[in-house]
Amino acid sequence: MTRIVTLTLNPAIDETVLLERLRPGHVHRASGVVFHPGGKGVNVASCLADWGLPVIATGILGRGNAGTFEALFTAKHITDAFLRVAGETRTNIKLSHDGETTDINLPGLRISHEESTRIFEQTLALADENTLVVLGGSLPAGIAENFYAGLTMTLRERGARTLLDTSGIPLTRALQAAQLPYCIKPNRSELEFYAGSTLNSDESLIAAARQLITRGVSLVVVSLGAEGALFVTAGEVLRAALPALRVTSTVGAGDAMVAGIVAALCENAGLEATARLATAFATAKLQQAGANLPARQNVEKLCAQVQIIKQGESRQ
Repeated sequence: MTRIVTLTLNPAIDETVLLERLRPGHVHRASGVVFHPGGKGVNVASCLADWGLPVIATGILGRGNAGTFEALFTAKHITDAFLRVAGETRTNIKLSHDGETTDINLPGLRISHEESTRIFEQTLALADENTLVVLGGSLPAGIAENFYAGLTMTLRERGARTLLDTSGIPLTRALQAAQLPYCIKPNRSELEFYAGSTLNSDESLIAAARQLITRGVSLVVVSLGAEGALFVTAGEVLRAALPALRVTSTVGAGDAMVAGIVAALCENAGLEATARLATAFATAKLQQAGANLPARQNVEKLCAQVQIIKQGESRQ
């Protein structure tokens, strides 16, 4: 059985403020506020646990407010392998309004060189040739921009597969390395940043993805928000989408898609099955507050409704 490890170096407690609508420069009265421990790897672990898969979550937490995360790990039976450091994990403010979310991400902890080395080594210690490691999110101050690149190469040497979901320079460094991740899940703007050009068509996105595949990435998933996602391998290209559904919260939808990809990879699923499950995970999460999935049968029902377009074919 595949061991799943998620790494979150810059987690956050998401403070979601519920608004009817957002008008910049005006006073608002919130209808409520909810708190969820988050960060890409934490969200992925949460969704995988809801799906029934065992998962190990590691990363860096401030001791001052680690209890919020510990409660989640206990409730969902997620193995807690986080490194604790002095201070408090950051809080991110999310304004939920008009069916959308406006994010205000605060700076995280400053990590020492010793702590950076410890979490690098701890992640390696959790991985072997039967492990799939999710590397997700931004890097906190103190961690080098090539951290993911170095970790990906070392994990690959050990036979582990990595799924990288980050952006900006850390993504670019990882994609410039001698050995690339097994899978990446950029959105359009993140892939454009790496490519250094505008990618305003499916053809240009696919070309950029295929260039990465020729260099060693096995699967590129380009998330396109409400338009679905492109799934690209060496031999196939699919676009997957679901009709618009009621949205409770968009927080963690991309992370839910990553969880769906991981779940499919653990099953050795083909590309279409992977696209269906990843899209269903993301859509199902939209109907839940926080990084949570509904009952398994609800997700499976959505899987059957996913619309798949193979390159050059009409909608199926």
